[in-house]
Amino acid sequence: MTRLKDLFYQEVLPTMTKEFQYRNSWQVPRLEKIVVNMGLGEASSNVKILDSATQELATITGQRPVITRAKRSIATYKLRKGMPIGCMVTLRRDKMYEFFDRLVNIALPRVLDFRGVSGKSFDGRGNYTLGIGEQIIFPEIDYDKVDKIKGMNITIVTTARTDREAKRLLGLLGMPFQD
Repeated sequence: MTRLKDLFYQEVLPTMTKEFQYRNSWQVPRLEKIVVNMGLGEASSNVKILDSATQELATITGQRPVITRAKRSIATYKLRKGMPIGCMVTLRRDKMYEFFDRLVNIALPRVLDFRGVSGKSFDGRGNYTLGIGEQIIFPEIDYDKVDKIKGMNITIVTTARTDREAKRLLGLLGMPFQD
């Protein structure tokens, strides 16, 4: 069992059960999945960027990414339906906990002038989205082999029904919120 999963069952579960007066341990919100998305608009003109992005995302997450394609054509962006425009990974179970642990304890503190993540990025249903400006904050990425700095969106999907429950869950799991 991963370190963070142990923490969830030993400390987070009893704390949230007491705090929110859940009658059953299955009512306590849990992490369901983490989706890491790297959108690359310039991938339509330069396929090499997409190759390096998929390789870097696989290194960061430990899972092979899926290439996302354009759903419709947009003439202003010279984009045709079906062209590759990014890559994404959906993490579940142990890989999800490992990634969340590395994100919170290793990657986020490496961000320059880091003061915590915003507590307002919840969607109203208990899911949290975080944008990262550069992939080099992860120690797995070799800075010398990076050809272009790329950002990514990380969506943490929970089973919480409200944002308050989800924020408390992520806070107990170690997410450093500003407020």
